[in-house]
Amino acid sequence: MPNPPEEQPKRPTLVVVGRPNVGKSTLFNRITKSRRAIVGDEPGITRDRIRMDAQWRDKRFELIDTGGMTFGVDEPFPLLTNEQVRKAVQQATHVLFVVDGRAEITAADRDVAQFLRETGRPVSVAVNKCDVPARDELAAAFYELGLGDPIPISAEHDRNVARLLDRALADFPGGAPDEDEDKHPEEAPSRRIKVAIIGRPNAGKSTLLNRLTGAEHAIVSPIAGTTRDAVDVTVERDGVEFEFVDTAGIRKKGKTKEMAEKLSVVMAQRHVRMADVALMLVDAREGVTQIDGAIAGYAEEAGRAIVLVVNKWDQVKGKDQAEFRRELREGLKYLDYAPVVFVSALTGAKTDSLFPLIRKVYRESRKRITTGELNRFVDSVDFDRATVKGFKKPRIYYVTQARIAPPTFVFFTNRDEPFHFSFERFLLNQLRERFSFEGAPIRIKNRLSRKKR
Repeated sequence: MPNPPEEQPKRPTLVVVGRPNVGKSTLFNRITKSRRAIVGDEPGITRDRIRMDAQWRDKRFELIDTGGMTFGVDEPFPLLTNEQVRKAVQQATHVLFVVDGRAEITAADRDVAQFLRETGRPVSVAVNKCDVPARDELAAAFYELGLGDPIPISAEHDRNVARLLDRALADFPGGAPDEDEDKHPEEAPSRRIKVAIIGRPNAGKSTLLNRLTGAEHAIVSPIAGTTRDAVDVTVERDGVEFEFVDTAGIRKKGKTKEMAEKLSVVMAQRHVRMADVALMLVDAREGVTQIDGAIAGYAEEAGRAIVLVVNKWDQVKGKDQAEFRRELREGLKYLDYAPVVFVSALTGAKTDSLFPLIRKVYRESRKRITTGELNRFVDSVDFDRATVKGFKKPRIYYVTQARIAPPTFVFFTNRDEPFHFSFERFLLNQLRERFSFEGAPIRIKNRLSRKKR
């Protein structure tokens, strides 16, 4: 079934373009007041489109950072990057064309300018790296591009960025910020679920992102490590917005050599911490590996709800799902609570089943059990089954749920020390047997009751 065309964004869109290494990602991070995009001296770090909601004064908009455009290079990555830029500009309300003020106009600058003139989109030229007023005169040379008055800025030092935004956003609608914006994440309505797609390089993360969102937002190639920065796209299903983040593939530390790739791993881990749910992709052709366990461990340690997604199942011969599921459980023993789904991101088989599953584990990770119900649960547990050699079982006075996402339970006992691992595992199993919490990691803490202080 063919993919539907890309939806036009609900908010006005500001797109940052330019040749490689002119400071686009630095400007993106400056405007969004974040470190969302990877920044470095190595050209070509950004390849995909990076999206983020932003606000300037009373105007809210979507900001898109794009990879550096190159022309006359017949290689896979530059061609794919240029295609991503073209798609972004097609839906742009306004374009920020970033050039390097410390360099003369290059042939690539002229090619990008020609491309932008042909699109007919409104453009503002940002002459970057004008760090001090004495360099502002460098901007005059860029009148030659034929795109109006260039504005000298320094994205790194926040010079004239306000002036640039005032001009670029002049025709954007204004309005008050969204309601519930300042609420604590646990208190805000669950209108949007943030989902991080994680896994080894070339496990099919970008293909799955494109399949779930119905458009080619992420660059896909058979070359491992194609995705460097995280690519996020929002889609709506049954009244719920799903914000998918395709993170860079995480390798073993010893195999991560390039500066950009090392930063990608750090950013991938950060986006897992920021997500509500993690889709952990396992390549069905290669089975569960040690690095799969390490990657899934990042999500478990961050307390994210987890779904195990076995991708490329259509390419596996001679093995049934039950057999693979046993291998998966054996290789990822600590994720025995995570649901497993077998899909093919390439063909789309079973990928639609991920949406209700994401909603389910999201709800489970935010489920709250009353103290009364928890104490009735404790009264019903047969602790004689929790036999641990050399460990004296504590007396549990009462238990309460301290937080959600992940569900965290505090047991008040007659002991002022952590539970033995085996006893804690017993309590976890009992909690899951009674309350499920499918897909959600559970945290257990022990506190000395005031009766014993």
